[in-house]
Amino acid sequence: MTPPEPPEDSSPDETPRRDFLSSLAAIFVGGIAALPPLVIGAVAALDPLRRGGGDGGMVMVTRLAGVPDTGAPRKFGITSTRSDAWTTYRSAPIGAVYLRKEGDAVVALHTVCPHAGCFVGVKSDESGFACPCHGSSFAIDGAVDDPDSPSPRGMDALDVEIRNGDEVWVRFQNFLPGREEKTPV
Repeated sequence: MTPPEPPEDSSPDETPRRDFLSSLAAIFVGGIAALPPLVIGAVAALDPLRRGGGDGGMVMVTRLAGVPDTGAPRKFGITSTRSDAWTTYRSAPIGAVYLRKEGDAVVALHTVCPHAGCFVGVKSDESGFACPCHGSSFAIDGAVDDPDSPSPRGMDALDVEIRNGDEVWVRFQNFLPGREEKTPV
C-alpha cells in the first residue's frame, strides 16, 4: 500500500506568499477600522480653530440711550450663542456687566466680585459697589475703596467698543477670583 499524496494546490513555495497576503489584508482592514476615530479626534482637536470668533469675543449689550447720562451704573445681562457637545444655545445668558458713562466713553465692569466670586451690587446711593458676601467695597470706577476690603483687586474692567454710532459692544470674559492679577478663565 502506498501512502496518500499531499494535495497539489498547496506547495511549500506558496505558504509564505499566503502569509504575506493575509498580513497585508489584516493591515488594510485594521487601517480602515482605525480611520474614523482618528478623523473624529482630529476634528475635536481642531474645533477651536474652526469656531474662529470673527468679532473677537465682542457681544452687543445695548444702545447708548440705554446707559444713563448721569454716570450712575446700570446692570445689563449678557447673552450669546453657546455650544456644548451636541447642542447650540442661541441667546443664552452667560453673565452680566455694569455700564456707566464717563463723559463720552462707556465703562464696563464685571458684576462678579474678584474676592470670592459673589455678585456685586450697586450701593443704594449709587456712589459705588458692595459685595454682600464678605464686605468688599468698591468705588464707582471699580477700584477698591476700603483698605480693609478682602478683595485682592478692583472690579474687573472689560473692553468696550461703540459701533454703528450707538451700539455698545463688550468683550465679555470671566476672571479667576481670589488673585491679585486679573487672570482670564
